[in-house]
Amino acid sequence: MPSITALTNVRVFDGDQILPPSTVILNGATIGTPDQTPTTTIDGQGAVLLPGLIDCHIHLKGPEELTVMAQHGVTTALDMGTWPPSLLQSLRNQKGVTDIRACGLPATAPGSTHSHIPTLPREALVANAAGAETFVAARIAEAADYIKVVADVPGPDQETLDALEVVAHAVTLVATRMAQAAGADYITHAPLDGVMSREEVEQMVAEKRVSIPTLVMMKGVAQKLGKDFGGACKTVSALHDAGVPILVGTDANDAPGVPAMFPHGVSLHEEMELLVACGLSTKEVLRAATSMPAKYFGLQDRGVIQPGYRADLVLVGGDPVEDIRATRQIQRVWIEGQEIALS
Repeated sequence: MPSITALTNVRVFDGDQILPPSTVILNGATIGTPDQTPTTTIDGQGAVLLPGLIDCHIHLKGPEELTVMAQHGVTTALDMGTWPPSLLQSLRNQKGVTDIRACGLPATAPGSTHSHIPTLPREALVANAAGAETFVAARIAEAADYIKVVADVPGPDQETLDALEVVAHAVTLVATRMAQAAGADYITHAPLDGVMSREEVEQMVAEKRVSIPTLVMMKGVAQKLGKDFGGACKTVSALHDAGVPILVGTDANDAPGVPAMFPHGVSLHEEMELLVACGLSTKEVLRAATSMPAKYFGLQDRGVIQPGYRADLVLVGGDPVEDIRATRQIQRVWIEGQEIALS
């Protein structure tokens, strides 16, 4: 029999508002129903209970990063490039730490910026559309949850992109246009060399594309290269105003040879703050880190606090609807109903 825990006196964020104090039942790994009798009671003392946070763009190097993310309230993360397959497999389905979904190897082209990452296997270098079919088949055999390609100049040509697209890395306007032309479902990053035009934004809307702008990464790259970060923010504002779904992702990584490195977990809170600065409401940002990633990446068992869903929960002090910075005030975290130790 699973243990049943009652979280009393918690103010639940239901996606639209923070509700008055109530009780949430944890029935083992899932959220239970109010009629279940608890064996343990925890008094939330009026703190706000959020669904577990979801980071839609990370890169992993080892198991310690799963622990760090969990301690910052990130209970699910979408990895956008980790290798070899044996490492990735060892990080999947681990208890008491962040749950991950992953693409495995991302695809790039010989001679591209990403091709010079020291540890990148040659298998990631896709020279043409014919090679794309082999690449996709290999990722499917490794149980990849989605396919990622780096759209860049220099990088894969349009024909190759057309054969690969699902999640597209695009940090320039040209790369973003190529990703859209290829029919990418998700475009991760925001261009640093200008602002997307009204027509390009409207294309995102018309073709039901999703944006994961990773502003914390774009800010870091802009600072390192002496570029203007304002254009990326203006693009995000335009996408938001047009109704393009925007998801929270950081590009957190600790990999050699990348433009900027950011710590896992804490960077997600900075990302949410940057999105608020771009004009998203705090409620929209909270949804962009919980229910919306679950919806758009098919994670049907999480992202909301309702009976039957995974008991991935974060208890925070303060009111994140009033001030998004309150998400940093983490008091307790549960993953599949298991409370984790905070450092």
